[in-house]
Amino acid sequence: MTECPECGFVYEGFDLEEVPIVLRQLGVRFSIRIEGVDYPTLRRRLEPAVWSPEYICHVRDVFLIQRDRAVLALIEDRPGFARMYRDERVEVVHYAEEIPGQVAHDQLRAAADLVARVFSRRSPDEWQRPLVYNYPEPVERDVAWLARHTIHEGEHHLFDVDRILSQGVRRP
Repeated sequence: MTECPECGFVYEGFDLEEVPIVLRQLGVRFSIRIEGVDYPTLRRRLEPAVWSPEYICHVRDVFLIQRDRAVLALIEDRPGFARMYRDERVEVVHYAEEIPGQVAHDQLRAAADLVARVFSRRSPDEWQRPLVYNYPEPVERDVAWLARHTIHEGEHHLFDVDRILSQGVRRP
């Protein structure tokens, strides 16, 4: 994937030096977006396949998993990764019991900082280290793609949040 047809994110046009900055900003942007939004609104899905803002937990987990994947790719030669089980996590990890504002303000910001750290100060050789990304099917990528894809995940889910919130936000 070089460009997301839904949210418009362009992989190749993204400067790798900006990765840590943008990841940290994403943590803050999620927190700001949902500040003061009531829980029923945060739990609403536009359609079954679209994450709701409640699943800020998903973005937190994506950032943590991508961090571990990046570490592995920087240590091992051409590693592959287990599935994230993103849909199963919703129930197994009890996303619906989380307090969205707390997740966004504390946990997502911390996860964004942690993943940003692993992508900080990488050499050209490190950016080019190969890995096998498993979703939607196994394909060889590199650490640079993984960094850009991590940002895409955050941006895309923020796009989903904005679509839901544009449907009419009720604030307490």
